[in-house]
Formats: sequence, structure tokens, C-alpha cells
Amino acid sequence: MVKKKSDRNDRSPVQEFVGKIQMTREGSGFVIVEGEEEDIFVKPSKMRGALNGDLVRVVVRKKKGRKENVRKGRRSSLHREGEVIAIVERSRKPFVGILQVVGEKAWVLMESRVMPYDISVPYTEVLRTGASSGAKVAVRIVRWDRRDPEPVGEIVDVLGLPGENDTEMHAILAEYELPYRFSAQVEAAADAIGDDLNEAEFSKRKDFRDVLTFTIDPFDAKDFDDALSVRRTGNGLWEIGVHIADVTHYVRPGSTVDKEALSRGTSVYLVDRTVPMLPEILSNKLCSLRPGEDKLCFSVVFVMNEKGAVTDRWMGRTVIRSDFRFDYDAAQRIIEGVVPETYTEFDPRPDNPLYPALKEAITASFSIAMKLREARFADGAISFDRPEMKVIVDEKGRPVDVRQKVSKEANWLIEEFMLLANRTVATVVAKLKKTFVYRVHEEPNADKLDSLRSFVSNFGYKLGPTDNGRDIAGSLNSLFKEAEGKPESDVIEMLALRCMARAHYTTDNCGHYGLAFRYYTHFTSPIRRYPDMMVHRLLAKYLEGGRSQSKKHYEELCEYCSQREQVAADAERTSIKYKLVEFMQDKVGYEYDGMISGLTDWGMYVEIDPTKIEGMVALRDIAGDYYEFDEKNYRIIGKRSRRVFVLGDRVRIKVTRANLEQRLLDFELIQLEEHNDKAAGASGRQPEGRKSEGRKSEGRKSGERKSGGKKSGRKSS
Repeated sequence: MVKKKSDRNDRSPVQEFVGKIQMTREGSGFVIVEGEEEDIFVKPSKMRGALNGDLVRVVVRKKKGRKENVRKGRRSSLHREGEVIAIVERSRKPFVGILQVVGEKAWVLMESRVMPYDISVPYTEVLRTGASSGAKVAVRIVRWDRRDPEPVGEIVDVLGLPGENDTEMHAILAEYELPYRFSAQVEAAADAIGDDLNEAEFSKRKDFRDVLTFTIDPFDAKDFDDALSVRRTGNGLWEIGVHIADVTHYVRPGSTVDKEALSRGTSVYLVDRTVPMLPEILSNKLCSLRPGEDKLCFSVVFVMNEKGAVTDRWMGRTVIRSDFRFDYDAAQRIIEGVVPETYTEFDPRPDNPLYPALKEAITASFSIAMKLREARFADGAISFDRPEMKVIVDEKGRPVDVRQKVSKEANWLIEEFMLLANRTVATVVAKLKKTFVYRVHEEPNADKLDSLRSFVSNFGYKLGPTDNGRDIAGSLNSLFKEAEGKPESDVIEMLALRCMARAHYTTDNCGHYGLAFRYYTHFTSPIRRYPDMMVHRLLAKYLEGGRSQSKKHYEELCEYCSQREQVAADAERTSIKYKLVEFMQDKVGYEYDGMISGLTDWGMYVEIDPTKIEGMVALRDIAGDYYEFDEKNYRIIGKRSRRVFVLGDRVRIKVTRANLEQRLLDFELIQLEEHNDKAAGASGRQPEGRKSEGRKSEGRKSGERKSGGKKSGRKSS
């Protein structure tokens, strides 16, 4: 909603907007208005008591200025400045800080970059919760009247002692309003769910217990929600079953456990722990497809030839018994034909009667999976290959290393059959023209593609046609292949990722651009994703001839689950950032080579080699000049010297600060490695880090964020 009115003292047009405010540590804010490209800057003096996350009404007069816009990297020399005229609704989201008790007065001292004020809490809150002075707590604002010198809040959770690993991980969950335990009521309801494995139930299902079946998961996984069965059917054909845990058999709609699963929306994967969507008795026991146990599944079974073509398929409820549990490394050894020097529990031994059959099943299914993969990319799927890093922690949760995640052929084997099952389910239901939950991914942003085209031309590359989705995919894949192995390949893939839309759930199908699928859904992970439970219920109803369900109801659920997915991803990234800063705490003063990974009005972000840990060099800390940001050309330019820093440039930095409370790393620029006139791209060394002496950076402004975003995710898209 926008209203226009005139100001008698100023002929500039005045507009009113309603949006959510995002604050900085300095007390200013940016109002985020749905549907508006640019956010609205509000000075501290114009906030009228609004706090981070509040829904506010603002009045705006358009003016030119130099204030940067920090949200999602949106920034421009032309900004809008506004004034809060009303708080429409206070945010209920909690803040995290340290409780300080003096006599019978108490405050929560803020650590947040989006909360510039400490919060007063009544002493009765201290008595009610039993919180001790010095404890880290989550607090929610309940009042901030003009008579109050600071906001007044209530303690919603006592998290523990600052610095302890559990406390800090619980603090991250609290910031995002994510639970870290189940209530006694939910646990009791889950415990009461019976494992009704009996012949009466089995008789309603197709029985696959005599068909060779296996799972492939990470070595430390406990929730096995997918399995493959493989057998020859003759005439060069294979029957491959994709068996998914039948969670909705146990979790009934509207039950206590179902309501809790919907509230969570998804499991959350922090660096050192999983916060499950379902109680452990379900996720790790009743529904987990553990070897040697009869399990209820919802399955899609394909008959396929060796070229990957599907000649027949069936879907419905089944009972299976997994014969063997592989981890990815063990499955990879079979694919490569490697005999392990030391057998693990995940390696089938040659004296195992099932060894020949398991070896044949892995080899055959892998061969077919690779045909599926080739066909998918030929149809226009996009191949991103940018390295993803993993923080390694010890038994106490302390970070001890940062390593590159490696995705091998065994990962692809599982991925391709999960994609096939998801695609098939969506295609079958789409033909029924009934309400369904789709996983969609729109085409990339055209303006961002134009910027990418301009950027890569500096390296001598030409981005091909981008008139339609298939052209875009082909042009991007060709670009990646041309740049493969060259210094600039990393930054090119990074920018291409930033052109991509965010995948989400909806009842209105528009296809999945990144996978090049006309129809796609999420069917294969109901233990950890609520949308998959929705899909199971709808599919079961429609296979029985049931009528179409309420589109409005399911669209609301889709929107909610998309929001919960984003919250979980944000919490995951925050936990990674915390552990990376913790990992770097004893490396302050060390020098590293790195690559400029982001540029803003206030600084440059640098990923250091080889860990890709990212920190910021504040522009004000680059000696000898004043630098301005040229957003269109991804560069900053010295106003006097005309020295240029371009996205992707190789630089050398020194670590000057590792602020664990605010999860910030500050770097100081040591030198810019030689680069050509076209663009950055000189290759740099990858040192382990060398200790040096030097001044410390003051650090970035609180609340400021880098341009663009990074793609993250798990097994499926």
C-alpha cells in the first residue's frame, strides 16, 4: 500500500509505506517493503522507538544521497530516506544477550548487531526463571513506552554460560526462534505411537523383503529415510525401487506430533548437531530404514534399460527389509573397484553371501544413474561445481579443521534416483490436474545475467544467448567449462549463483529451472522435511481416487514451509560463521592469500586460501586514499590514485580481529597481487598462514552485510 501527499514546505512527493524494519548497531534502520526494489533508510532520530523486526508505517520523501543500503547487498547512490510514523506490530522474535543483575534490577546486555539498546527486565523475571547474573538468555520485548528509558522484556529461555558450546548453539537457535528440544507432551505422544508391523498391515502393501535392498548415507547418519532395491528382470532390463520411509503411516494429520513437525517445518543442521523435525523414536527408530528390520515405505519402482530409459513404473505403499548399510565411501570403493585395506562396518566382505549381488547392484545402478545424469544436463540442467567447505569439530564441538566437501560418484548415484522419484511423482499428479505441492525454481534474473555478461567480458569470455531457460543453461555451462581450471573460474561461478532465484514450494507449478524439470516435488525425505509429508498424503489420496484438496490451504502451507526452510538455512549459515570465527581466533596476526569475494560501499570481503573463510577489509582501513564503490562493474576505485580493486582480484591480507560475540572477521590489506588490465585473475599462493605484526582494524559497521547470497543446501534441490 502506498499513499501520496504533498508537503507545503517541500514540493517533493511524499509517500507512505508499511514494511518490516531491519536495524543496525548504530540505531538506524532500513524498512523492507514487499514488492519494492529499494529499502528505506531511517535515521536513529526518526525511528520513534521501532526495533528490529517491527512492522512499521513510514513516510518517505525521495532524495539523492550517499547512504548505503545494507539489506541483501542492495545499495545505490540514490536512496530513499524516511521517518517512522507508527509501529503497526511489535516483533515477537527474541534477542539474545547477557543477563546483568544489580540488587533488584536487571538488564540483558545485547550482543546483537541489529539491537542497539540493552533491555530492562523486571526482577520478577529473574526469580521466575532462576537465571543467574552472567548467564546468556533469550529475551522478548513486551513494552517500550515513552516513559521507559529502554525496552522492557521478558526472559523466554535461559541458555547457559557464555562461551560454552551448547550455550552458543542454543543461542543461535533462539535467535531464529528454533527449538532445541521437544516438549514432554510431544515426546510422550511420539512414544505412544505403536510399531504395528504385522501381517495384516503387510498384506495391504507390495512386499519387497525378498528383493536385494540397501541404503547409502553419511557414516554418522542415524535417520535413513531412503533405500534402493535392485534386481534383474530379463531382456536387459533392471527393476530399481526407490523406497522412502512411510512417515505419514505413523504421524497422523492433526496429531500432536504432526502439529510439532509442521511448526518446525524441517530439520535444522548446525555445524555440530542436528535439530530434528521429528522426535528421535520416529526419526532414528520407527521410520529409519535400518538393515535387517522390516520397515514400511512409500515407493516408486522403475523398470529401466541400461541406457536409463524408464519402460514401466509403479508407485504405492510397500514393506522392505534392507540387506546392507553402505556409507558413501564404501559405496565409492565398489564403484571404483577398490579393495579396502581395512574393512569397515560399511564394506561388504567377500565372504558375505550377498557380496556378489551387492557389488552387481551398486555397479548396475551407478551405470544407469550416470545415464540419467547425462540426460539431465543435456536437457539444460545447470552444473555448479564451486567448492563447499565443512567445519570439522571435536567431541566438545571445538573447530579443529576446515575441509572441502567432496561429492563423488556414490553421491551422484543416490542423487539421481531421488531426483527421478521426485520428478516422477510430480509428473504423475500434474496429469491429474489436482492440488499438489511442487518444488519450483524460476529462471535467473535478466538484469543480473546482463551484469554477469559484462563482468566475464573483462576476462575475454562471451556469455552466450539468454533468451530462454534452455539457452541460459547452455550458455552458463559453456562458460563454466571454458573457465574451468583458471583462476577466475571461482568468482565466475559465484556470480552466476547470485543470478539464480531461490527454489520454493507452491501449488502453482512453473517447473524447476536449475534441474531442467517441467515437474518436480519433494517426496524423498519425509523424516526431515514437512513438505514431503504433505506430498505423501496427497499422493496416497490421489492414488486411491480421492478428490482434489483445497488449493488455498496447501498454498498457505507451502508458503509457511518455504519460510521455515529459509530460517533453517540462515541458522545453519550462522552456526558455520560462528565456528569459522572461533577457528580463526588463534590466527589473529597471521597473513593469508585470498580472493575478493564481495564488494560494498564500506569494504571488500575476502575469501582466504585454502579454507575460503571470509572476512572484511574496511575501506576506511586501506591507507592513502578514499575508495568508492562501482556496483555496475563489481569494483572499488581510489578517488585520488584511481587504484582499482575488482571482484575476483587476488590479494594478501592479515587477520586483525576475530569477534566471536558478533561472529565477525576483520582483515587488513597487505598487498594487491599483480593483475592484468582486463580484470582480476592472477593466481596466488596458498600459504598455511604466516604470523605478522601490524595494527588492528576497527572492524566493519555493525549490521552491514555483503552483496548477494550463497547457495547452500543438502541432498536435493
